[in-house]
Amino acid sequence: MPPTNTDQPLNITVAPEVHDLVPGFVPLVVEARGLSNGPSDERSSALLDDAVRRLTERLAGRAPHEDPHLAAWRDAYTAFGAKPSRTRNSAEALARRALADGGLPRINLLVDLYNAVSVAHLVPVGGEDTDHILGGMRLVRAGGDEKFETAAGGEPVVEHPEAGEVVWQDDAGVTCRRWNWRQGVRTRLTEDSVNAVFLLERLAPMPLDELHTAAGELAEGLRLLSPAAEVTVREAD
Repeated sequence: MPPTNTDQPLNITVAPEVHDLVPGFVPLVVEARGLSNGPSDERSSALLDDAVRRLTERLAGRAPHEDPHLAAWRDAYTAFGAKPSRTRNSAEALARRALADGGLPRINLLVDLYNAVSVAHLVPVGGEDTDHILGGMRLVRAGGDEKFETAAGGEPVVEHPEAGEVVWQDDAGVTCRRWNWRQGVRTRLTEDSVNAVFLLERLAPMPLDELHTAAGELAEGLRLLSPAAEVTVREAD
């Protein structure tokens, strides 16, 4: 697949029907070019360990879904017909995993970084390889016939979202199902990724200042991991 235009910011939009469904939704975009990714190491492991510490202090014994921001995400999932206790938003799923015996997985430098930001701030964060995105990215309510490339049992599988489901998509198909529940394999970040876009997704009552703080933490982490990278932070259109 030919890469998207990497000399210009990736076009990222949110459809009006999504804003109508869940007023107060605000996505921040962190876009980076010239990254140097690689296997998880002591730096990324330390970030994840610190995120778990911050999460534990923040929750103070509560379950993750009792946090007001994650409770709002459960309401948003219910609004488009998903069952939030079965298909949890990415921040809640990571927080539950962080508190379990096995802890957070180590994937690669970039994924570890954005997972750490997600857990520390209890905000869904997704990362996509822009060299595998066709056209721009759009958050829409699915028609039901869109293609979603995933894997099952180690084999490639094509699924389709449910009609009305909130999904991220590009010109080639769905990149993430149920808003931020499951990412597709086509655009995920690998150790070879050099250009990426990260989406931080906020609902009320999360303060906008905290969303910007989380985005700034992610941007600073990217600059530390890849000093030569060009990193920008902006709102989606």
